[in-house]
Amino acid sequence: MPDTLRRSSDSGSGRETTAAVWAAVSGMTIGEAWLRRDEARSPELVARYEHAVAQLKRGVPLAYAVGSVGFRTLDLAIDPRALIPRPETEGLVELVLGRCSTGLVADIGTGCGCIALSLAVEGHFDKVVAVERSPAAAALARENVKRIAPSTPVEVRVGNLLAPLADKAERFRAILSNPPYLSSADHAHLDTSVAAFEPREALVSGSDGLDATRELFAAAGALLQPGGLLALEIDERRADAVRNVGRRFGWNVEIYDDVFGCPRYALSIKEA
Repeated sequence: MPDTLRRSSDSGSGRETTAAVWAAVSGMTIGEAWLRRDEARSPELVARYEHAVAQLKRGVPLAYAVGSVGFRTLDLAIDPRALIPRPETEGLVELVLGRCSTGLVADIGTGCGCIALSLAVEGHFDKVVAVERSPAAAALARENVKRIAPSTPVEVRVGNLLAPLADKAERFRAILSNPPYLSSADHAHLDTSVAAFEPREALVSGSDGLDATRELFAAAGALLQPGGLLALEIDERRADAVRNVGRRFGWNVEIYDDVFGCPRYALSIKEA
């Protein structure tokens, strides 16, 4: 990493951030970046590093500043076209893979493609359909499909929620979604690092945060095979509300905790 910034990062947290930035722009692990800190550095890498550090000083989130993010086994391109994947979302993939790993699956609101690509890489599905209403985010997802090049086909479709699936004679083994689930009031109280940089439409869903969730419960049953799975990430504060919404549409909803012990996932099976 550049000497000037290495010298300016004397604190433990400063060293960790410096190493993380250098690792991301150089394609190393953080450990490798630190162990190889005294090696010669190309001007191009130094310029990328300094640009990333300048972004961080403006308050830009680390993932956007370096242009990449880790998700499960993947290293994905990320920028403000899509929400930064969170560790909690990895648990949604884990739950689904523990229940099914074959057939046709769909990821609704794919963003950068993290869920869809994890399913394609780790499962044995026939195909993964990734739906995204933002054309810009869909373009980023396609870039990541090319970047990862999974052996399982991943098809990115542009449209709102389940609409791009409705015209097809397809029936899915599982439909997953990390939909927007904050209210407008929630968004107003978010940390500036999120509210000022991440796409609002990927976070907010109506006055109660449940508009997208209601639409998914209302329409997913017609698209699933008998015994098919609807798996949603939810706001931990709205687990009971999500369960009640699902019941109104005829689903038996089971809520599962994330790694932090918070109710984070709503799983429902389509009856035969």
